[in-house]
Amino acid sequence: MMNLTESALASLEKRRADLLLRTLPDYASAAGNLVDFSSNDYLSLSRNPDIIEAGVDCARRYGAGSTGSRLLSGNLACFEALEAQIAQYKDSPAAIVYSSGYQANSTALSVLLDKTLWQAEPLLFTDRLNHASLHHACQLAGVRQIRFRHNDLSHLAELLEQHAQADRPIVIVTETVFGMEGDSLNIEALAELACRYNALVYLDEAHATGVWGPQGRGLGVSTHPAVTALKRAGHWVVMGTFSKAVGVSGAYIACSEALKSLLINKSSGFVYSTAPSPFVVGAVSRALELIPGLEAERTRLHQLASGLRRILQDKGFSTGESNTHIVPIITGSSASALMLKARLAEAGLLTSAVRPPTVPPNTARVRLALCAHHREEDTARLSAVLDNCELIP
Repeated sequence: MMNLTESALASLEKRRADLLLRTLPDYASAAGNLVDFSSNDYLSLSRNPDIIEAGVDCARRYGAGSTGSRLLSGNLACFEALEAQIAQYKDSPAAIVYSSGYQANSTALSVLLDKTLWQAEPLLFTDRLNHASLHHACQLAGVRQIRFRHNDLSHLAELLEQHAQADRPIVIVTETVFGMEGDSLNIEALAELACRYNALVYLDEAHATGVWGPQGRGLGVSTHPAVTALKRAGHWVVMGTFSKAVGVSGAYIACSEALKSLLINKSSGFVYSTAPSPFVVGAVSRALELIPGLEAERTRLHQLASGLRRILQDKGFSTGESNTHIVPIITGSSASALMLKARLAEAGLLTSAVRPPTVPPNTARVRLALCAHHREEDTARLSAVLDNCELIP
């Protein structure tokens, strides 16, 4: 029998042979004049001096750490203020803060899917390309996923109709901007479907928060009558992160007051985790104050992404159904994605090679994330390198 080290090395060697071995990027030894297309810092706020100073001020007032979970010593006044700010930002009755998006999804969604909550097992409809944390939350809850084709609401409608007579609670879980595909959801059409079948909707706005919707408040902020009706029923639950366009770390769930209280009581990621650092709270609060006024940055970001898609498509590269600031170059094979990433790195362009199982088989890609600090010269530099790239099978 192999010991742990031998087993680990064998497993890693298998991943290497399958071109699925992950290693941490070494930015420290990289050459100068780098252009980073791998970052999720979409509004380039992570180094904003006002945001950093606000974080430092909050840490000076409350300490470097929160010292405990929110239910013990960690419920500092700054958390209450931030949650009220988020609720207003998301046009929601209440909000609750988590330390990470994965933690929020994996533990809050499992509460929503608890059979004892509904006195029946929910019918759970999920986009097949949802983020791993959403899939894992469903597994944790022990509820079978009924998966609809990616971003295909017609297919979702068919599945809902097939189960219309089941007399069980219905939950729909989806992202609004898909982090690997770069496409976006039709929020109003989804809300109308959910109203028709009295479904609860759980939206992951990780890649939309700050970048999309009115004043960058996300696609889930809508005055559509169906959205309003779902909110009134407590059936409109929106999750988002502070680690992408907000430029800091952590996550939130915007929801009803009743659900917030339930999560405080039953969400293991909230109950048993130390609350985030006060620095994070102060920095996030300041970022949320700035984001509504960054309309020019959002407009320029979307224009830059549209221009990059045209460039890539003109060169014969596939960008899938991308229509946001996330632009994949779909290569097919893992080998081809790794080759393209390496070629771009040689030219000082940092990108991410995304391979199965993060994406479906035979859809490996190089993921390009556009940020507010990017310039047309940066996309032109990328274009020039791609002129000399030929994808291998």
